[in-house]
Amino acid sequence: MFLKARAAKAAITGLALLLTACQTAQPPGSQGAVPTSPTVQTVSLPVAGFAPSTAQERGFSALVLNASTGAELYAVSADAPRFPASLTKMMTLYMLFEAVSSGRYSLSSPLEVSANAASQPPAKIGLKAGTTITVEQAARALAVKSANDVGVAVAENLAGSEAAFARQMTQKARSLGLSRTRFVNATGLPDPAQVTTARDMAKLGLALKRRFPQYASYYRARSFVYNGRTFRATNNLLGKVQGVDGLKTGYIRMSGYNLVATANRGGKQLIVVVMGGASETARDAEVTRLIEAHL
Repeated sequence: MFLKARAAKAAITGLALLLTACQTAQPPGSQGAVPTSPTVQTVSLPVAGFAPSTAQERGFSALVLNASTGAELYAVSADAPRFPASLTKMMTLYMLFEAVSSGRYSLSSPLEVSANAASQPPAKIGLKAGTTITVEQAARALAVKSANDVGVAVAENLAGSEAAFARQMTQKARSLGLSRTRFVNATGLPDPAQVTTARDMAKLGLALKRRFPQYASYYRARSFVYNGRTFRATNNLLGKVQGVDGLKTGYIRMSGYNLVATANRGGKQLIVVVMGGASETARDAEVTRLIEAHL
């Protein structure tokens, strides 16, 4: 009886940890509710193609690469499994741009908005079910506002369902050398099975900018206008830190505050990744410090 009771207690504890890991995203502006020191809970999960790994909630990682040569300039836990949050949308953008490059879509092609897409939680731009959004509008909304409703609309139009699109995203990740990344959705909304590393996110950011340089202005934009509303960029460093020209932010409670940033000064180019920041301010300060130290 004693052993059975212990086993039952362990099962309940494990379930509680899993539920904690699946919390819904907290709005990025609600920084006051975020602890100043990272939580150290971990979630065991399988990553497609290799042995199960353990992703640490709000685990800190950082990486600085010379964006021209790929040389590593600085690293802290760059290969440790982390939750990508909305850094995921770099791959959503990559897949969308690839569909345009192949001729399957043009920038003016309409994407249909389903009730499922329209019902996604913020951040969003307020898409209405039964309407359409152009590919260009979708790309700008993803790059600037990190809109979840748009991410799901893109996934459903390109692959028929978000689940099918996520499988394609993971396949593309493998082809790009992102060996420790698995996608299960197109947005980065909380899911303990969606995992990556700082190094993989740096590789993805570089691939996105190198393969599709014609869209570089999307990541530099400080705002995006849709349906009469102006949405401010989530990347706070644009226009504030000299040379910063993109790329993507991310936040869910499981991940902490993430940022992949690119910067260019005097012809020297960097890509800087910080994951698991304790607050938006702390994350931005660390990325800024790393840019100043290496440019």
